[in-house]
Amino acid sequence: MVKHNNVIPSSHFRKHWQNYVKTWFNQPARKTRRRTARQKKAVKIFPRPTTGPLRPIVHGQTLKYNMKVRAGRGFTLEELKSAGIPKKLAPTIGIAVDHRRKNRSLEGLQANVQRLKTYKAKLVVFPRRAKQFKAGDSPAEELANATQLHGPYLPIAREKPTVELVKVTDELKSFKAYDKLRVERMNKRHVGARLKKAAEAEKEEKK
Repeated sequence: MVKHNNVIPSSHFRKHWQNYVKTWFNQPARKTRRRTARQKKAVKIFPRPTTGPLRPIVHGQTLKYNMKVRAGRGFTLEELKSAGIPKKLAPTIGIAVDHRRKNRSLEGLQANVQRLKTYKAKLVVFPRRAKQFKAGDSPAEELANATQLHGPYLPIAREKPTVELVKVTDELKSFKAYDKLRVERMNKRHVGARLKKAAEAEKEEKK
């Protein structure tokens, strides 16, 4: 067993190092290939948006990320119902649906319902067959002016918290936060005993 701070003898750490060297000379070609693939996909799915279906705004999980908002998997059935969109129609007009997700807050529900309504107002629905218009399809004038959307649509804006500046007064300077916390902690601890004592005193007075 090696003891103390000794040099490791006969260190064989440089054997065949060239076998483990990796190179990425194909990176520029891959970049070109990805770009052409995106262009081909855009042509194939025309006139649909290139970024896929509309996603809801959700809060991240765990204490570390729950104050941050991001795109979720799909809209809940409650959100679709509030926005007046049938759940079977939603995937056909570019709206992602997640039947497992639940709404935990009214604010989140209202934000996603408003997102759906905004999307619905801007939506241009092409007929399945040319010149065979059905209920729900957009008029011919809108179809003529419609363009394919590249990049994110209805992007999720993360609101920056606002800081309110307050002038420090003598009252604020004299306030002792630690003392106040200790007093409130004590009040919370003794609330049961004090209520019991008050009830007993009231009983005695009645006698």
